[in-house]
Amino acid sequence: MDNFKAIYKILRTLEAAMDCPEFDVKQIGREELGVSQERWNRYMEMIVDVGLVKGVSVRQDITGDIRINNDGVRITLKGLEYLTENSIMQRLYKAAKGIRDVLP
Repeated sequence: MDNFKAIYKILRTLEAAMDCPEFDVKQIGREELGVSQERWNRYMEMIVDVGLVKGVSVRQDITGDIRINNDGVRITLKGLEYLTENSIMQRLYKAAKGIRDVLP
């Protein structure tokens, strides 16, 4: 799966979970995304670092492995903004591609 698609899917799932009293973090797990544990750890580290989600702790153990505790993960306002901007860009891209396909 493309990196940005995976991150978008994580955020979209968290956005949809805002209506639910309980959230199963397996919905955004590495198996669901079809990526390695290392890549999934990096995704989570990146989206925490830029403030797209909160309720996640990222730490590195003494062996250098990244450990993620995401039991309280939830999307932030910045994460919602990212989804909105990404959706707008996707629509513009599809419209531009459609125009290009029609023009000789």
